[in-house]
Amino acid sequence: MNKLELMKMANEVRKGVIVGTYHAKAGHPGGSLSAADIFTYLFFEEMNIDPKDPKKADRDRFVLSKGHTAPGYYAALANRGFFPVEDLKTLRKTGSYLQGHPDMKHIPGVDMSSGSLGQGISAAVGMAISAKLSDDDYRVYTVLGDGEIQEGQVWEAAMLAGHRKLDNLVVIVDNNGLQIDGSVEEVCSPYPIDKKFEAFNFHVINVDGHDFDALDAAFKEAKATKGQPTAIIAKTIKGKNVSFMENQVSWHGVAPNEEQYAQAMQELEEVGEALCQM
Repeated sequence: MNKLELMKMANEVRKGVIVGTYHAKAGHPGGSLSAADIFTYLFFEEMNIDPKDPKKADRDRFVLSKGHTAPGYYAALANRGFFPVEDLKTLRKTGSYLQGHPDMKHIPGVDMSSGSLGQGISAAVGMAISAKLSDDDYRVYTVLGDGEIQEGQVWEAAMLAGHRKLDNLVVIVDNNGLQIDGSVEEVCSPYPIDKKFEAFNFHVINVDGHDFDALDAAFKEAKATKGQPTAIIAKTIKGKNVSFMENQVSWHGVAPNEEQYAQAMQELEEVGEALCQM
């Protein structure tokens, strides 16, 4: 996909976030919207995956360590063809396979069940080690929240990844600056994030997480890096492209009501129309 196509697809992913959380009357739209461009780049450009064969042996692996942003993950998977986009409306409903957090047993394209913060990166490190031991060339990607990296387990996993020189592992931190209780800086500052990962022997890249050119360059640099895992620190805006959600901590885990749903979808439609004029 070219940059414009990726921008259009990211907008569709954002619509999916709003549709899912609205119909569920629950969920986490803020962090799903901030990570939408990252999900889009990974699933439509970066990763070796096949919706027709979700479990193919040589596929790249993905772990959503911040599992509560499943609405964004599901929207990316659906638009990529792993399951019908229409099913996003069943998010969190009784009997639906689209649970509030990713479930590898029931959702096509999900490689690891996640939700307990801090644990996803450990699973990703395990997958990367497995690839090395088996001499397989698949790559492993994991998305973490910046609030999540306050978990000690994250740094145990990072220490092991650096020690094992896992150059097939890419850790992406969605640095939107907000977590459930407020700003990450006020709750328990993780800054400087880049220096912390560098201390664990990671190759670190700082990017604008909404700039597809920057993301493209970062993932290419990660692929070219040998002997070290890579951490991409992506600066993002929580609630991106929905005006009343942007940079508002209150939208961490609240679903839009009918009026808010209509406004959000209208704003995203306008973004889509503007992209079609480019």
